[in-house]
Amino acid sequence: MTTRVKINRLSTGVPGLDEVLGGGLPELSFNLIAGQPGSGKTTLAHQLMFSLATPERPALYLTVLGEPPLKMLRYQQQFGFFDAAQINRAVQFINLADETLSGQLDKVLSRIVSEVEAHNPAFVFVDSFRSVMLADAAAGNAHNSLQHFVQQLGMLMTSWQATTFLIGEYFVETDANPVFTVADGLIWLRQSVERNSMVRKMEVMKMRGQASLPGLHTFRMSSAGIEVFPPAGAAIPAGALPRSEPPGDRLLVGVPLLDEMLGGGLPRGYSLLIAGPSGSGKSILAAAFLAAGARCGETGVLAAFEQRPDRARNPVVADLIKEGRVSLVDARPSDLSIDEILRLIMTEIRRLNASRVVIDSLSGFELAIAPTFREDFREELARLVAALSATGVTVLMTSELEDRYTDLRFSPYGTAFLTDAIIVQRYVEIDSRLRRVMAVVKVRSSMHSNELREYIIDDDGLQVGTMVTGQHGLLGGGPLTADGRIRGNDAPTHPGDPVA
Repeated sequence: MTTRVKINRLSTGVPGLDEVLGGGLPELSFNLIAGQPGSGKTTLAHQLMFSLATPERPALYLTVLGEPPLKMLRYQQQFGFFDAAQINRAVQFINLADETLSGQLDKVLSRIVSEVEAHNPAFVFVDSFRSVMLADAAAGNAHNSLQHFVQQLGMLMTSWQATTFLIGEYFVETDANPVFTVADGLIWLRQSVERNSMVRKMEVMKMRGQASLPGLHTFRMSSAGIEVFPPAGAAIPAGALPRSEPPGDRLLVGVPLLDEMLGGGLPRGYSLLIAGPSGSGKSILAAAFLAAGARCGETGVLAAFEQRPDRARNPVVADLIKEGRVSLVDARPSDLSIDEILRLIMTEIRRLNASRVVIDSLSGFELAIAPTFREDFREELARLVAALSATGVTVLMTSELEDRYTDLRFSPYGTAFLTDAIIVQRYVEIDSRLRRVMAVVKVRSSMHSNELREYIIDDDGLQVGTMVTGQHGLLGGGPLTADGRIRGNDAPTHPGDPVA
């Protein structure tokens, strides 16, 4: 029987990175952090170092750049992860610029070895490894010299029993370099510009001994440092399956007759899409949904992509936010990704133990994300809804829907199938006045009303009336009476009034 060697995984301290790596960073591994200038390599290396290093397990940061370490630290100390108290205690900086500029790789290697032996670090960082390559080329050394240097360095790293990082500037993944083969881990950072949008992405191209998440993962660099956003699907718990059982407990939406139309409320854990034209009351209904939860002692999360709900125009939600019963996800930063928005929502769900989530609206959501993600908006939205549903929260989403009166649509994105329930709102013209009607299109695995009801919006919110009778063609915008006549001046004044 073969005994497996256990690889200890280190928590990187970079939000989201452990998930992307497949559980953390393998201890004693030899890793390359690569990418174009300005992609965040040095910042990521420093954030890893300050998180991993301790006085008992110190880090050694070897700089082979032309600039002195003090200049580099001047900028790195602007980040929240920087801890000046760790300098010369848990973190040591060594400048190898003189040895590198000489172009003699044996001198560079000799200095690295002497510093490692002197400090006995648990973590070693060399920034930038490409500088060593360029110095070697400038000196006219043969290619075999560089290969020999890399092989020696790789063997030494194994003997040091340290977790090592080499930071290098590379422009394409196919750059011929033996270090790509020797490295246990290869993390590639990218940044792309489309129109006025700049997006940073990370790819774990290689991580020996563990299954990292494939593909490109967006990350953001803020004053706190780097935060990585794993794909929405990674948030789905293992073994989570699509819902097949009939609904159980139901939640009140907060509009009495609408709860009746839904068959007694919205089943807990369902996703609801409210689709309608501008001014039809979608945000008001969303506010009623959050308020109904607060009355039952539940907390909620609101991701608002249109008007700020803390303004006086939406006092109900503003009060809930002020009282701490609803958390407002700040969706104002530009160039967002759906994975970033999902992480913001999930963080607030866990913080408040929230059971209700509102996304208002999908139209504003699409405009908030960077242009590079819009082509895949439908697929990404499907993953977001699945990830939220897997947590057990009840989700309400609003969607701007243009009234064309020629077809009955529920979403401009073709995503109606993603949700468990749909409410559609429409305008109709009666006696030269715009009137509002709504219907429950579906509630999965549940009986629900098929009535088309008129409703009004007043100071108390959204008020649903009784079924509109005695006429047809309401969804075409110009209703007719039962005998085919165009509606005249006998239109009801309030929802629920009888129709002649």
